[in-house]
Amino acid sequence: MQIDLNADLGEGAPHDRELLTIVSSANISCGVHAGDANTIANAIRLAQAHGVRIGAHPSFPDRENFGRKAMLLPVPSLRNHLLYQLHALRGMVHTQGAQLTHIKPHGALYNQAAVDSKLAEELALILQEFDPQLEVVGLAGGKLLGYAKQLGMTVIAEGFADRRYAADGTLVPRADPRAIIHDPRQSVSQCLEMICEGKVTTLEGKRIDMRVDTVCLHGDTEQALIFAQSLATALSEAGIAINHAVTAA
Repeated sequence: MQIDLNADLGEGAPHDRELLTIVSSANISCGVHAGDANTIANAIRLAQAHGVRIGAHPSFPDRENFGRKAMLLPVPSLRNHLLYQLHALRGMVHTQGAQLTHIKPHGALYNQAAVDSKLAEELALILQEFDPQLEVVGLAGGKLLGYAKQLGMTVIAEGFADRRYAADGTLVPRADPRAIIHDPRQSVSQCLEMICEGKVTTLEGKRIDMRVDTVCLHGDTEQALIFAQSLATALSEAGIAINHAVTAA
């Protein structure tokens, strides 16, 4: 048994180097919501050195709020902002002799596209236009994956190690003080429940389906490295390898 572990990196957080010795996929900031040319280039270099898959992590143009503020952009504007980010990151990746493997939207763009059919369809079309061969990473059960799959793209269903879930399978909004898991033991338990049982226990205590291909470890939290190390140890003890394996088509 195996599971892909991914982290959002290149954002200027302090643990990129250490996390890249643990995860199998990296979603690297495109510089709009966080990070800069130096943090991005360094994350690419380290990912390549550790044999970690490199993905693009584009965002709404919202650096002030770390890309976590809901936005409604006209389609031409959304397309311009995303293609600008994706082409820039791919250029930096190619400069270092590496290749992009996937795209994972960031923050509010990610969460809105999981529930908003119109945005999900628009986003899927933009990602297909950029490169139909790249995998699309999105919230397990979310609308973006459905539209990307309809377009013939490979989709990767994602779960979260450090976020709590609502009854409808979406992430509890960060404005809720209960949204973030701060205890590594609870994080490990939630991950094993998703990986081994295809379930997750919601904030209300209900168990719902949550079949995932990859688990995200946020790289910008204070406990990012502790969570990653705890999870890697628990997976090893359970006989689960950390490796990318596409099970969704």
